[in-house]
Amino acid sequence: MTEQDRALVLESIGSAKRVQSEVVEPEARSIRPIPTQRILDDKRVTAELMTPLSEHFDPDAAEPLRYLKNGYSPKLLGKLGRGEFSVRDQIDLHHMTQAEARIVIKDFIDECIGADRLCVKIIHGKGMRSGEDGPVLKALSDRMLRQRGDVIAFRSARHNDGGSGAVIVLLKGRV
Repeated sequence: MTEQDRALVLESIGSAKRVQSEVVEPEARSIRPIPTQRILDDKRVTAELMTPLSEHFDPDAAEPLRYLKNGYSPKLLGKLGRGEFSVRDQIDLHHMTQAEARIVIKDFIDECIGADRLCVKIIHGKGMRSGEDGPVLKALSDRMLRQRGDVIAFRSARHNDGGSGAVIVLLKGRV
């Protein structure tokens, strides 16, 4: 405060007397801001990382397979996707030609129905070496399974069971 300002203040309030005090004024210290939004974001990210992935999530699934025969409950597909049916048998079509795979799929399903193994896995691969035609054995499996009267439902396997490179099939038992 300048001398002139001081004189102006004293003139406006009149005479003043200094009061002696033993109280020490604290020094003003800067208060660090609390990054509330960052804290909330960090908690949200941590919660997301701790949450398991949805059973529908397949990071490598370009075209997941899914089919349900008319007249059956859509809940069947959900149960297949959650792994609620125990896979009783499986076959791997890797390194087969379409002609070989066609015969193997037909014989495999017929054998499984005959043995009452009604939930099976067909490993067709993801078609990484199929070139421009896309996943050939996957497409063949899809077509064949849709045409069979004894196939109730099928869907691409869960990620840890083969993902889009395998299909879980629910078969109708013998009557």
